[in-house]
Amino acid sequence: MKEFFKIDPALRVLADEAEAEAQSEFSRAEKIAAYNGEKVLHAFISNGVPETALHGTTGYGYDDMGRDTLDKVYATAFGAEDALVRYNFVNGTHTISTALFGILRPGDRILMCTGAPYDTLEEIVGKRGRPGDGSLRDYGIIYEEVGLKPDGMPDLERIAERVKGAKIAYIQRSRGYSTRPSYTVENIKKIIDIVKNSDPNAVVMVDNCYGEFVDLYEPTDVGADVIMGSLIKNPGGGIARTGGYIAGRKDLIELCAYRLTCVGMGKEIGCTMDMNRELYLGFFLAPQTVMSAVKTSVFACRLLGKLGFRSLPSPGEPRADIIASILLGNEEKLCSFIRGIQRGAPIDSYLTPEPIETPGYESKIIMGAGAFTMGSSIELSADAPIRPPYAAWLQGGLTYPAGRMGVILAVQNMIDEKTVTL
Repeated sequence: MKEFFKIDPALRVLADEAEAEAQSEFSRAEKIAAYNGEKVLHAFISNGVPETALHGTTGYGYDDMGRDTLDKVYATAFGAEDALVRYNFVNGTHTISTALFGILRPGDRILMCTGAPYDTLEEIVGKRGRPGDGSLRDYGIIYEEVGLKPDGMPDLERIAERVKGAKIAYIQRSRGYSTRPSYTVENIKKIIDIVKNSDPNAVVMVDNCYGEFVDLYEPTDVGADVIMGSLIKNPGGGIARTGGYIAGRKDLIELCAYRLTCVGMGKEIGCTMDMNRELYLGFFLAPQTVMSAVKTSVFACRLLGKLGFRSLPSPGEPRADIIASILLGNEEKLCSFIRGIQRGAPIDSYLTPEPIETPGYESKIIMGAGAFTMGSSIELSADAPIRPPYAAWLQGGLTYPAGRMGVILAVQNMIDEKTVTL
């Protein structure tokens, strides 16, 4: 067979060994995808999705059957009472912000149960940024955090003490730019049970970004009141070009819809133009796409481990999301790896990523992402803040064969740039 890329023969051997060692993890990912694919098919069929739902509306968007049916499909698949799925959520952070501002009121308190939040949320809650910018703090909403235990797991005892009287108990499923573990649905259930036992009135809100369809269940299946995510991550299946979703209790979804549009109209307005078909198709394909991303991540951890680099999660550990943190040790190796990810991308492979100042982030960020949709992290990509521990946050892979080769090309780039030797 023809070789399309110049790959060091020793690297090909290592890649084959890594793939062989990953078979049990691959098998688990395939079984989860089969279950979730059946779940999504059931959601489509039980809500009677017609072909006409794939077409959009203009103007006010009154009586948009496609929009309203898509909300029902998401709610059914995620075990929720209702959902708000819209292309005009610009990213996951916007979706989360809409939910927070929709549910919280002046004088309320939000308790972050999983340590410090993702960088882009810090200005929203008022932990960072200028007074008067319109953060939750400016509206008299009290923000508090419960630190993590030394092993990076939630401190359940402290959560039980401090959640009493909080309006929202917030859980971030993925690790963000930290080295703590991402949390499985089983981990999240333990937090939810503690919160509900301590204060049944507290609203449990889960940032579900990067976690959808990685497990058999979603946080709403185990008691979360609200979950949120981005459609250019897992649930968009690599098809959705933009958007986000909020799913959960019907009364809370109504408040979120009032924040997105306006009070009194909420979900009843908002045209969908030509977006419905890709939002439906992306969600339908999502379980298989997520499986490819998980397998790519598992392979990457196995291969980089053979080169002496530690990964989070470690090879063989249960997967909570599609992300792997590859600890590369210094800026030179980090940037070399991410340049290699760009080299292995289907789009813009000829570009060279460089660290830059990025809105919402405290440190310079380097990103390698040659994607069909700008910023899509269900497609193979890697990004990192330029700060210790100099870890690359690797995610995505629309298909496993392309994801596998993209990772191999990233390592080959490190060999070519002499930042790693075999």
